[in-house]
Amino acid sequence: MKEFLLYNKLAFLPLKVIEVVQNNLLRAHLKYAAAKSPYYKEIFKEKNINPAKIKLADLAQLPFTTKNEISTRTKDFYAVKDSDVADIVLSSGTTGLPTKIIYTAKDLRRLKYNEYKSFISCGMTKEDTVLLTCTMDRCFIAGLAYYFGVQAVGAAAIRNGLSSLESHAEMIKRMTPTVIIGVPSFLKKLGLYCREQKINTNIINKLICIGEPLRNERMDMLPIGRDLVSVWPLAKLYSTYSSSETISTFCECTQKRGGHLHPDLAIVEIVDNMGNVLPSGAQGEVVITPLAIEGMPLVRFRTGDISFIIEGDCGCGRKSLRLGPILGRKQQMMKIKGTTVYPQAVYTALDEVYGVNDYYLEAFSEQDLSDMLIVHVSIKNNTLTAEGIASALQAKLRVKPEVVIEEDKIIRDKVYCPSSRKPVHFFDERKP
Repeated sequence: MKEFLLYNKLAFLPLKVIEVVQNNLLRAHLKYAAAKSPYYKEIFKEKNINPAKIKLADLAQLPFTTKNEISTRTKDFYAVKDSDVADIVLSSGTTGLPTKIIYTAKDLRRLKYNEYKSFISCGMTKEDTVLLTCTMDRCFIAGLAYYFGVQAVGAAAIRNGLSSLESHAEMIKRMTPTVIIGVPSFLKKLGLYCREQKINTNIINKLICIGEPLRNERMDMLPIGRDLVSVWPLAKLYSTYSSSETISTFCECTQKRGGHLHPDLAIVEIVDNMGNVLPSGAQGEVVITPLAIEGMPLVRFRTGDISFIIEGDCGCGRKSLRLGPILGRKQQMMKIKGTTVYPQAVYTALDEVYGVNDYYLEAFSEQDLSDMLIVHVSIKNNTLTAEGIASALQAKLRVKPEVVIEEDKIIRDKVYCPSSRKPVHFFDERKP
């Protein structure tokens, strides 16, 4: 990790200084990719791109990299020999099969440094004991990344992984952690279970939330965030966003006003559907150019996630850009009777309907380039009707989906599938 510490305080320096350093790091990254990666060697030659002359202002001239290209030409993205590979990660792919991502030993040190920067920004210290509720196996990187970060901070890690509520509650009781890292919807269930079992949760001072957003585009707390505040009253909530392909993580600091970008590790752009770079504050697709990657260097990787950039000095002292909450997935965007709807917006609306217990969505193709949405819900009382829920959704979404009320067990069995590392609330049955 020592080789990355040179620029550890870069985010606190003036933007002009950050830009000078990023220009140098970007050129080094592009020169390495052009020399070592067969894919970029080919693309740069074909596009007549000279990496030595590229600056931040020129980044928009470079071609994008997509998940489809990585999954269909995986080996061409390798910039090292097979003998240099230290870890193999599987990421969701566009071909139906997980995409193979390789990390070298240096990439793993970079990962550790990235998580270290993220965790210290939200106040984690070596005095903390951290309960990890995310998997470290099955070729996922998240659990390993968070473990590395906890170790780098000097805190103690409890690697309990994807275990039951009973198991995690016992760990809280016996190991007295001060921080928990996990998916918000699971942390809500864990907190409620601990309350039922009369297990003291006041020892928890931080919840670092992964996989699901806590805030909306106005940075107001979503219903799941408000629920967590109620269930874990003494814990501060922090949201973190990560991308396994780019080995990058952006975590909120103690100010909770967006995930800090690490200027020495990644350059982030927001683009519209046509690929045009958008100004700060405008919503679009997150594009990441990770810096200092050895195994699979990428250029302008389209994540498929929708968010926006936040400018301005942060109360924590950092002057670097921040990434807003993830508002949805581009590939999950639905067009219903001319209105654009993301699943996350439906989740938020459902969470605000009193009496809705759990839910999942199904999207189907219809005629005239329109999608059909069916919302399956379970309810806590008999006063709610499908028509009432549909009307409540219409008031929030400007479209009125079909609503089906199901038994709670049917919903749970669909949402909490053992083969998935987190709850699945959206099932896309649309034709490609």
